[in-house]
Amino acid sequence: MNDIAQAVLVTAVIGVLLVAAASVVFYRIGGTHRKKFAEAHIESAEKEALRIVNEATEKSRTLHKSMLVEAKDEIFKQKAASDKEIAKQKSDNEREAKERRKELTQIERSLRQKEETLDKKTDKVEKIEEAATERKRRADEIFAEAERLKNSQIEVLERIGKLSVEDAKHYLLAQLDIELTNEKGARIIAYEHKLKEESDEKAREYIAAAITRLASETVSEMTVSTVAISSDEMKGRIIGREGRNIRTLEQLTGVSLIIDDTPETITLSSHDRIRREVARLAIEWLLDDGRIHPTRIEEMVEKAKREVELRVKREGERAILAAGVNGINHELTKLLGRLHYRTSYSQNVLSHSIEVSHIAGMMASELGIDPAPAKRAGLLHDIGKALNHDVEGSHVHIGVEICKKYKENPEIIHAVEAHHGDVPIRTVTAALVQAADAVSAARPGARSENYENYIKRLQKLEEICTSYNGVEKCYAIQAGREIRVMIKPDIVSDEAMAVLAREMVKRIEKDMEYPGQVRVHLIRESRIVEFAK
Repeated sequence: MNDIAQAVLVTAVIGVLLVAAASVVFYRIGGTHRKKFAEAHIESAEKEALRIVNEATEKSRTLHKSMLVEAKDEIFKQKAASDKEIAKQKSDNEREAKERRKELTQIERSLRQKEETLDKKTDKVEKIEEAATERKRRADEIFAEAERLKNSQIEVLERIGKLSVEDAKHYLLAQLDIELTNEKGARIIAYEHKLKEESDEKAREYIAAAITRLASETVSEMTVSTVAISSDEMKGRIIGREGRNIRTLEQLTGVSLIIDDTPETITLSSHDRIRREVARLAIEWLLDDGRIHPTRIEEMVEKAKREVELRVKREGERAILAAGVNGINHELTKLLGRLHYRTSYSQNVLSHSIEVSHIAGMMASELGIDPAPAKRAGLLHDIGKALNHDVEGSHVHIGVEICKKYKENPEIIHAVEAHHGDVPIRTVTAALVQAADAVSAARPGARSENYENYIKRLQKLEEICTSYNGVEKCYAIQAGREIRVMIKPDIVSDEAMAVLAREMVKRIEKDMEYPGQVRVHLIRESRIVEFAK
């Protein structure tokens, strides 16, 4: 209200000043009449201003009083609400304290009851302990009496049997140890026989299942190729003047050309199929072209070599696709393709590798393991045969070095190294590849062998085994892959059989050449006959 009064007062003062200013103007302009009029107006304005000030002051006092009344009412209301809240909180605290005292009273009563029950149980336990102590005392007396009787009886027995207790214990334990050892040995032997029979049966099932699922062609590769010609007149053109054409062909290809009386046929002879293929292609293209001279022969031979290299790569890719193997290095793919032009006992090595891959993969699936490593190792197991005689070492050693060079998995490298038993088998993959290799090579028609050489090999195998002292008879079976030797039991003991078998194996490896491996099986049987009279 003071602010309002001040505002009104300021307004009045401003009005008064304005009126005064106006009066001065009128005074100067209007003269005396206007001066009087102005004075009268100023007096009237002063009265009005005083009235307004008084009115504003009165309103301010009235507003101040009303605001004081409202503030007192609000204070009384808040105080009443606070007193009510305090009274309520006090009531809640008193009720909570009462409930707490009630709970404490119940807990105290329960503890008192438990204490009484515990005192009763303690009294009962003390009585039981007293009774147990008495029974123990009586039992100790009885035990002492029994021990005294036992010692007296042992003394009597020792005097009768002249054998101390310690000696008797050692004797009984020794007899028990002998009986348990014999029983344990018998059980171990029986378990080993059972396990061997079951494992052999399972192995036959897995191999049979793999073989029956595989259907592959059998192709015998020869060491000669033939080229058909349109007429015998072309033979003379192939030979050339003073034999210069045929000499150029043989020098560039490394193949022997046999041009004889066979009508319309030229024979190419070489143990290297790649050379024979290069020579065959070059001759066919020369015959089609008609221009046969040393310079043209050189061009066609180079073209044929490029064509064979392309075919080698395609054969490698075909083999990888057929075996279902991924991630083979491109240089390794070329080496696989070269196996298409390699033979082992007239069996195509690449076809054999694909077959081994399939068989090993199927046997792995039968065993419930991942077939991918077995298939990969089966495809690469003979990769060492892709290189010629320029690289020294067996195909197993060469294959291992090739796989290491192209960063193959150690499991694959071990399978390649162990597929002919050169190192002990440490993984299932190696065992599967070795078995699949034997199956692929031994199945009927897979490999050809001269009948006379076959008979001589069997005879020599039997001669080696019968040359040892203590051998009664021997029989070569399974196409010479196993030989069974009957041992005279009165000359060769069980311990000497292992040494004899080792000597036979070493001599067979030294004196004979054979595909795969030969199993030497020694049999010794002792018979004792007595007559009851």
